Amino acid sequence: MELRHIRYFLAVAEELNFTRAAARVGIGQPPLSRQIRDLEEETGAALFLRLPQGVQLSEAGAAFLPEARALLAQAERAREAAQRAARGESGSLRVGFTGSAAFHPRMAVAVRRFRKKHPGVDLQLREEPTAGLLRRLEDGEADVVFVRPGRERPPEGLQMVELEKEPMLLVLPRGFATREAVAVGLGLKAIAQEPLILFPRSAGPGFYEEILGACRRAGFTPVPGQEAPQMTSIAILVAAGLGVSLVPASLAQIQVSGVVYAPVGQGPAPVSRLCAAVREGRMSPALRNFLTLLGPAAVGKE
Repeated sequence: MELRHIRYFLAVAEELNFTRAAARVGIGQPPLSRQIRDLEEETGAALFLRLPQGVQLSEAGAAFLPEARALLAQAERAREAAQRAARGESGSLRVGFTGSAAFHPRMAVAVRRFRKKHPGVDLQLREEPTAGLLRRLEDGEADVVFVRPGRERPPEGLQMVELEKEPMLLVLPRGFATREAVAVGLGLKAIAQEPLILFPRSAGPGFYEEILGACRRAGFTPVPGQEAPQMTSIAILVAAGLGVSLVPASLAQIQVSGVVYAPVGQGPAPVSRLCAAVREGRMSPALRNFLTLLGPAAVGKE
């Protein structure tokens, strides 16, 4: 039994005339009569009573009618569901992000716009350090992740789409330097003798090395300080007098009493890269729609 048989049956059942039903479905009357006979043979019952002035539904046809309508409606719902999925308007999208990436407006705006534009998609957000997010992406447990890698090459099978570079700021206890010096910017050498607060290297090896490399290029090896559980905790540890640090500029939104943020004003300054990482060859319609909101460069990396 095919859907066309159901459509032909419904046309005859509603028109109660083979000629009008044939015109309605766009075929000739003899082919329509053959299709109805085929359907009756398959169901094993006469669905219509043929009369001189047209046709009437038989008892079997009357029983078949509501089921046929339900079947056709279900087929239409299935077609619409497939089309919504093909347009990226349904299904799910799993987005991972580091704590620091969440503060960048590029990610926040994309998530907000996607949720508003595609409410039918189950948008799942998960915060985790860079290393864990990349593992999830490799294992197929995430569709796109926002990370802050260093200068290393992405893992095999993954593509990094660089969205933006932002300067890193010094995180200092208030009173570390004059207000004028803080406004103009301090060289990295100003923190050479201070304990440097960093997050665990395993959380983001490349980004971790970017900071240490900048210190070495400035001519010193930093004094190891307290480890922060995550980058967003750094300002709290600085306020507690445990040392100084460096964070991406967007994290200056975290205002903690007793802490100031200062640009690196002299010598080589480290930068932080915000990247969206995806798996090669895994571009679902929902993911494509999301990446479109990040800009054409992101979609072009399929």
